Amino acid sequence: MIQTIEISGTKHLLPITAVARRLGLHEDDYDQLGPAFAKLHLDLLHDPARPPRGKLILVTATTPTASGEGKTVTSIGLAQGLERLGRRAIITPREPSLGPVFGMKGGAAGGGLSQVEPSQKINLHFTGDFHAITSAHNLLAALIDAHLFHGNDLHLDPGNIWWPRAMDMNDRALRAVRIEVDGKRDGANRRTGFVITAASEIMAILALAKDRADLRRRLGAIVVGATRDGKPVTAADLHATGAMMALLADALLPNLVQTTEGTPALVHTGPFGNIAHGTSSIIAQQMGLRLADYVINEAGFAADLGAEKYIDIVMQVSGVSPSAAVLVTTVQSLRNQGEGALTQGFANLARHARNLQRFELPTLVAINRFPNDTPEELSQVAAFCAQLGVPSALTEPFTKGGEGSEDLARAVVDLIDRNPGVHAQPIYALSDSYEEKLKKVAIGVYGACGVSLSDTARAKLSAFVDWGYSGLPICVAKTQYSFTDDPKRLGAPTDWTLHINDVSLSAGAGFLVPIAGNMMLMPGLPKVSRAEDIDVDDQGDIIGV
Repeated sequence: MIQTIEISGTKHLLPITAVARRLGLHEDDYDQLGPAFAKLHLDLLHDPARPPRGKLILVTATTPTASGEGKTVTSIGLAQGLERLGRRAIITPREPSLGPVFGMKGGAAGGGLSQVEPSQKINLHFTGDFHAITSAHNLLAALIDAHLFHGNDLHLDPGNIWWPRAMDMNDRALRAVRIEVDGKRDGANRRTGFVITAASEIMAILALAKDRADLRRRLGAIVVGATRDGKPVTAADLHATGAMMALLADALLPNLVQTTEGTPALVHTGPFGNIAHGTSSIIAQQMGLRLADYVINEAGFAADLGAEKYIDIVMQVSGVSPSAAVLVTTVQSLRNQGEGALTQGFANLARHARNLQRFELPTLVAINRFPNDTPEELSQVAAFCAQLGVPSALTEPFTKGGEGSEDLARAVVDLIDRNPGVHAQPIYALSDSYEEKLKKVAIGVYGACGVSLSDTARAKLSAFVDWGYSGLPICVAKTQYSFTDDPKRLGAPTDWTLHINDVSLSAGAGFLVPIAGNMMLMPGLPKVSRAEDIDVDDQGDIIGV
């Protein structure tokens, strides 16, 4: 009998060595980081004894409320439900950011009987990956200013440097700052700012890198700004690549943990779903496909963000199509989108479902039951799904764990079995112009009637094309609370225009970021933050996360 362990108040965890054995891993396949964590070796990606065999399930959602609709808890419950059916499953969630943990949304490790454990440690410092990414990002920023200070041999234009600093905390005061050094030096006093670490290009790079060689190539390709004569300057030009590689050496390795029921979980990288591409690392997903029958991969926020970006960005890099999509919805989400009326919110559910079908993904709606939901309300949602011709399943992962997710697991397995050989289709071609890509996403996914670009955005797009960056996918940064760029426009609006105010180039990550509406890359804390409820008890256990 395998003995369980207790870590910081979290009882009944399996030793991480036992979790590794469930996956058929040997001691030389991973580095153990204490009783509850391990880092998997990259050699697993090329082991001929472990060919890819799994099916990838993409978990997304309808438009969420501020507190979220339980997409993570549903994903974890689904993995546990699949294991109860005798299927080998792995969940590949993102690593939580400290910003939401101490801000409004809270932790991102699931909840109740469907969590990744030890949840408190995962929600906070975990294995230090976020700190490594923050350090690598700020090293590059420091090298830029050191280069200016020591003579500026590359002729960087101090007014055209767009590489910011980064910090993993919501801090609106750092959105725009002025840095000062010796006033006689080139670029001595200039404006810059901070982004939250989850919005760092290095976070996106780590999530999209296929291996060490690809990570090195992507880091070197980062464009930090332009010269005075309008030429791009890269991290490789600043000789920064090797040092960043050293800081990220361990962060590149996926983290093996477990769920509440001992189901294996590969928790790795954490790009936001509204200001980045919103999913875990390709490396974690690829390893999962070699180690399990099903890989449950969550995409950030609603299907207009995480799912679209998964198909149009991540799938293009990994070459792996999801076999099915699970669209999580709740009564509270649909009522919110209907401005108080449940049935009025059904239009939001319908558009998300149709969008997933437009990607040619078999789709199932997971109705995540909350305590105050009535049987009548849940029946109304299920009946509307049937009217759409989309299968649905009621799920209760928070209160019942894997047992409460078995019906969902059966429905997902059946959906995949009935739809073999799925290959999702992107909404645009990489050869399309950027204006055409934006129109296809805005009109085809968001439901807009058109796109408006500011003069700044248009000028930057032109410059990026002139530099040779014309065939990249786009990663639209916009609010998660609406299909539109206005968080107050609910439901499924049609008579509106997507406003692109700015565009940034993430050459290392391999995409352009059009910024819509008032989207900020550094969020702020709410008036009453969750930080007020977080503490440590007399036994040293963290509480309130």
